[in-house]
Amino acid sequence: MTSRQPAASPCGHDRRTFLKGVGLAAAAGTAASGLSPRAAEAAGTAPVFTEPPPGAASLPRVTLAGHDVPRMILGCNPIGGWAHAVPNLSKTMEQYFTPEMTRDFLRHAEQWGLDTWLTYWDKKPLDAIRELWEEGSKMRVYFLARLDENNDISGAESGEKGRITDYKPLFLVHHGGVTDRLFRAGRQERVHDFVKKAHDMGYPAGVSSHNPEVFKYIEDKGWEVDVYQCCLYYLTRPKDEIRAKLGTAPLGEPFLEKDRDDMLEVVQNASKPCIAFKILGAGRHCDSPTSVAEAFQYTFSRIKKTDATIVGMWPRFKDEIAENAGLVRQYGVV
Repeated sequence: MTSRQPAASPCGHDRRTFLKGVGLAAAAGTAASGLSPRAAEAAGTAPVFTEPPPGAASLPRVTLAGHDVPRMILGCNPIGGWAHAVPNLSKTMEQYFTPEMTRDFLRHAEQWGLDTWLTYWDKKPLDAIRELWEEGSKMRVYFLARLDENNDISGAESGEKGRITDYKPLFLVHHGGVTDRLFRAGRQERVHDFVKKAHDMGYPAGVSSHNPEVFKYIEDKGWEVDVYQCCLYYLTRPKDEIRAKLGTAPLGEPFLEKDRDDMLEVVQNASKPCIAFKILGAGRHCDSPTSVAEAFQYTFSRIKKTDATIVGMWPRFKDEIAENAGLVRQYGVV
């Protein structure tokens, strides 16, 4: 791959500019709309869902592997309880997203133009999407998956039964954590076999990873991958590698500052469309509305115009769906 340095881009947003750009100043703090009382009671508190204004569903969109998608795809980590922080926060998120709350969340997201969901293979999300489809929802899904012991493609997170093809996924993406483990073990051809298997099934195939070197390898080898899913932080980096660099290692997952630019350079130079994820650093860029806006601006200014993002949201304290949709409209224009 040829190297191309990311172009510099100013950040710097005050709160007034941020609210004006997002277009939510009037809506901030309005009462929740469309939430069933039982869902609010089960979660312990009503989520913050603001009424979308006219035109709210019109988000910038791109084509990924032949499918038209918004430039922000719904993530699933808060729903599944993967906070990438402390265990009690993960547990709190998972308990908050009851089955009914999950459905309400997806309904609200669709009202704001978010009609594509990266989800995981388990009863709660599978039940939710089936029930929404019965209501007439247009929400589309795709899954992180892997090759199982029988060399069949299956969901990566659980042993939930069923056929992945029953959910008409837009594409199938090899799970990033599994990708990184296989590459470290010298078994990267197992990931390539997944790509071939997905194509044999008639689906576009993607590869997810936290390690920029994985995508450089795939590019150099010319694998027939349709989309790359790129984490902006190398969370699976081995601790001994971190100690060799820093002389010590953090407790828990490593969110290292330079990782973001390293992966964004790979995204810029990749021959395939990319989906950037962890753009908010699992909440580490969420200290203020300004820092959230800066993270969106920084990412969209450095990925290709053909690329998208994934963002997980938790509407416990504010309407993150509305806020983030506004930022995509502001910074993600193609």
